[in-house]
Amino acid sequence: MQTKTSLQETNVMSAAQDTAQSLNPPFRNALRTAALSAALVLAIAACGGDKPATDDAAAAPEAAAQTTQAPAQAVSAQVAAMSVDQLREAARAAQAEQRMYAPSGNNAMEYYLALRDKQPNDAAVASALTDLMPYALIAAEQSIARDDFAEAQRLYALMEKTDKAAPALPRLKQSLTDAQATFAQRQQQQEVDAEAEKARLAKLEEDRKKAQEETQRQAAERLAQQQQQQQAAAAQAQREAADREAAQRAAAQREAAQREAAEREAAQRAAAAQPAAASANDLRAISTPPPRYPPEALRAGTSGEVLVEFTVATDGSVSSARVVRGNPPRVFDREAVAAVKRWRYQPVASPVTTRRTIGFKPGG
Repeated sequence: MQTKTSLQETNVMSAAQDTAQSLNPPFRNALRTAALSAALVLAIAACGGDKPATDDAAAAPEAAAQTTQAPAQAVSAQVAAMSVDQLREAARAAQAEQRMYAPSGNNAMEYYLALRDKQPNDAAVASALTDLMPYALIAAEQSIARDDFAEAQRLYALMEKTDKAAPALPRLKQSLTDAQATFAQRQQQQEVDAEAEKARLAKLEEDRKKAQEETQRQAAERLAQQQQQQQAAAAQAQREAADREAAQRAAAQREAAQREAAEREAAQRAAAAQPAAASANDLRAISTPPPRYPPEALRAGTSGEVLVEFTVATDGSVSSARVVRGNPPRVFDREAVAAVKRWRYQPVASPVTTRRTIGFKPGG
């Protein structure tokens, strides 16, 4: 802050000296006094805090929008239309209220310039404009520093109308041109940086979407693989269950065949031991009630048959009964044996062992 203030003070003094060189001797002392006063005011303002810098920074975007190469009009048409008395009164009031060069259309410099146009030989007006030149120069430099080029051009127009030959004008004009070029380059660089940032964000978004799609694809593949594994496991379990059931049926069939062979052998031995015993042809049935249909098999609609071997005692009752073969195994065995044990035959001379096939059909 101090460095910038020192530079501005130096500019003020330099501008004042340059301006003083071009003026008549009676006005030089006044100009030097005004320059010293302006430099002192600037130093005091710089020591007062950062508020001016804040105001400059806040005004920079608006000033950037107002950048233009069109020449500014020094005196507004409204001011130029005022009378001599009105201009003189307005100029004194503007000076008293420290409106030396601003705002546009209501400042001392414009009033005095308009007054000089109406009274070119008024020495007091010329002196007043000479006193105001350093203020305008300082303000123009400050406007350039904060990129307020429209204001700088307006102040330049005031100074140029005041004294076209002022030595400070070429330097000020060059400073304004250089600052505008630098500002344009900075804006262009900001646009380039903005485009680069936009491209970077777009690339990040594209990468994010690709990563998300890849994650979804991998998740879908894992899910499909899990489903395939579950289906394969279920199919394997079904095959194993079918194999166990087939093995159980085969074992039951082997057991039944072995039992039937053993019983047949026992019957053959018994028949050989009693050649004179009665035969199955001698049996005459008196009562053969049908077997009860198992409820489970009836509900399932299962049909089948059971081969039962039993012995008829001499009084015609069934003394023993057993299942030789059941199809399906063990479904109808108990009911078939229970039914045979209730059968009655005519008495025989000796016990007779025989076999009967009992069928089971739903609704039969």
